[in-house]
Order: sequence, then structure tokens, then C-alpha cells
Amino acid sequence: MGVIRVWLLLMSIMALAVPEACSELNGLRLELAHVDSNGNFSKLELLQRAALRSNHRMARLTAAASGNKVQAPVHAGSGEFLMDLAIGTPGLAFSAIIDTGSDLIWTQCKPCVECFSQPTPVFDPSSSSTFTKLPCSSNLCQALPTFRCGASGCEYLYSYGDSSSTQGVLAGETFTFGTANPTSVSNIAFGCGDTNQGSGFSQASGLVGLGRGPLSLISQLGLGKFSYCLTSLDESKNSPLLFGSLADLGATAVRSTPLRKNPTQPSFYYVSLEGITVGGTRLQIPSSTFALQEDGTGGLIIDSGTSITYLELAGYRQLKKAFLSEMQLPVADGSETGLDLCFSLPSGSSTVEVPKLTFHFDGADLDLPAQNFMIMDSTTGLLCLTIMASSGLSILGNFQQQNIQILYDLKKEVLSFVPTQCDQL
Repeated sequence: MGVIRVWLLLMSIMALAVPEACSELNGLRLELAHVDSNGNFSKLELLQRAALRSNHRMARLTAAASGNKVQAPVHAGSGEFLMDLAIGTPGLAFSAIIDTGSDLIWTQCKPCVECFSQPTPVFDPSSSSTFTKLPCSSNLCQALPTFRCGASGCEYLYSYGDSSSTQGVLAGETFTFGTANPTSVSNIAFGCGDTNQGSGFSQASGLVGLGRGPLSLISQLGLGKFSYCLTSLDESKNSPLLFGSLADLGATAVRSTPLRKNPTQPSFYYVSLEGITVGGTRLQIPSSTFALQEDGTGGLIIDSGTSITYLELAGYRQLKKAFLSEMQLPVADGSETGLDLCFSLPSGSSTVEVPKLTFHFDGADLDLPAQNFMIMDSTTGLLCLTIMASSGLSILGNFQQQNIQILYDLKKEVLSFVPTQCDQL
């Protein structure tokens, strides 16, 4: 049995951008802030907000995993973490959502046809000496899922699975990362959006895609790999995002699993989940439950922008049954949290025993510490499982990724991970 202590649900994850400055870009370090870090929310409110965003994002992602044919790939387009950067010459600072479920880098641009309210001034291309519109003949224009050749060059429409979208021109610009030791990179292709609509964008002034396609930041930087290490949600510590040579995992206990490809959803990072153990018992889940099907449905993706882990219903039912059997606490109504399975805490308790949880991936076991799958809120007296059911697509969420450095190696097509004290990285 693992031991879980009273965890403050969501403390601020502050962003202090400290990238590596180098004459040749071999590595880059950025710092991530949680989207609610400055909101002054109660623990219950923070959990409710995270669960609501996760459910909304899951709905976007499963739009691609239904039995219906999809004409174009579906992208995630929302997230839980922000990064600071600047665009243009002179640079205009703004914060952007990072999203491992999509590729396009974009921000709102003047003159706006339809723009949402954002926390920083809208970028004006006419004020930058390094702004250039990309022609339709460019490889990155051709990589867009939807574009047309117009008077402005490569005109794009990028949709996010529901009514959310960004529309404008694909352009090239200088981006500057960090503030303490800023690193500038020229000729980054981005969407200069004059028509942007939908929920989930207003926490920031744009989005930085970290998916597997050619339009993503990691692909355009040409550094081949990135890693992040998400600090515990009860700490107001930085979460580092590392690119290139700085992304490597230094510890010896590294475990790796192949990244799988889904031609119908090429941006997503798929891994093969082969089984789950709760306590000391491996669950009797058919091997096909989490498998990626030939038609592109099913499978499991690892995602930075979804807080909660979602498991295909047949697998989740077995997991829930095992926790109901193993937990020595009464079941409670956790509907106010937005989660499915909650238990009542004993009066005055500060620690509770919970069963161990292991996810068995292809070639690698992920042993999760208790705080990575159970959330305790002493004010409501609830202890809740941060795993829920899904239909079609399964997702490994960021609650389960706390204090684990996770490396995405796009060249080797491998996902590696190692337990790490992220606030000391």
C-alpha cells in the first residue's frame, strides 16, 4: 500500500523564463506556469476547473476517435501550462498555451476580424521589421491540414475538434524565448490569426504546438527532442521545458517505450498500454482494450494539456472495481469535484493508505506514486481518483506525470521517463 498525505490541490506554478543562451541553438530551457497559477482559487475550485477543462479537451480529442470518418485531423488546442515568449522585431512579449496535441504556432494579429480578449496587446505585423508572409509553395504551407492560396499568400484554417478555430495567414517571424537570457530564432512559421473563436484560448495570447508534425515548435527548431518535468501541484515551483541537448535524462533508472504513429492523427504521441496493476494484482483487461486500431480509433496518447487520465470504459471499469475492493474507506459523492470515484476521509486523518498503481507499457512499467492518481481535499473530506472513463481514445494526463521527467525523442521515436524531483532540475 502506498501512503498519500494531505496534498494542497493546485498551488501556483510560477513562470520565470530562464532559457539557455547560446551562439548556436543546441538546447533551450523554458519555464512553464499553470494556467490557474494567478487565479487565487480555492482547492475545490481548482480541481473543478481542471476537471472541466479536461472533460472539454477530451471531448475535442474523441471527436477524432468516434466511428465516423473525419475529413481532417482533429487537434487539441487547449492546455494546462503557459510559456513566455516574444514575437517580432522589436519583440512583443506574450504568453502562449503549450499543446502536445497540435502542431501550429499561432497568435492573434491586427487587424482583427474576430478576436477574443487576451491579456497582452494583439500583435501588429506592420510594426515588425522581420515579418514575412509565406507563399503557398512553401513546404510548411503544404503541411497545413486546410489552406488556400489567396491574395495574402498562404491562408489557413486550423480547427480544434469543436467550434474552436484560428484563421489567417501563415507567416514567418523572429521569436524570442525567455527574458533573463533571451534566445532569438528567426524564420519561425506561425499562424497570424485575424479570425479566432472558441473556448479555452483566453488564458493566453496564442498557442505553441509541440506535436509531431512539421509545423510544431520542436520540428521547426530542428532539435529532435524535448522533455518536461511537472512539479507537484502542491508546490509553487517552476516546471522546466527543455529542448535539444538539455532535454536528456541524466538518471540511470530511465525506462523507454516506442512512440506509435497514427496516420489519421499524426500530431498525437501514441504509446502502447498493455496492462494495469492495482495493489499486487494485474487486472484482467483484454490486450485489445487500449490498442490502436487499423481505422485510427482507440489507442492511448500521452498529453500535457489534459489533467485527468482517461481510460477506455472496459479498462476503467476493471480499475474502478479494483479500487473499490482495495480501499478501506466508504464511497462518497464526488460529483461537485467533477470526478467519478471519491471516498470519505476519516475524521482528523492526515495520511491514508491507497493501493499501488502501475501502468504496463510496451517495454516499460510506470509505477505511480499515490499523489499522482489520488487527490485529497481536507476541506471537503474527499479523496478522489484522478482517472475517469472514456470511449474510443485513452489519455495519460498530467496529474499522472508529476515529478517524472518525460522525454519525447522524435528522431528515435521513443518516449522515455524517469522519476525526478522536478523543482531541483
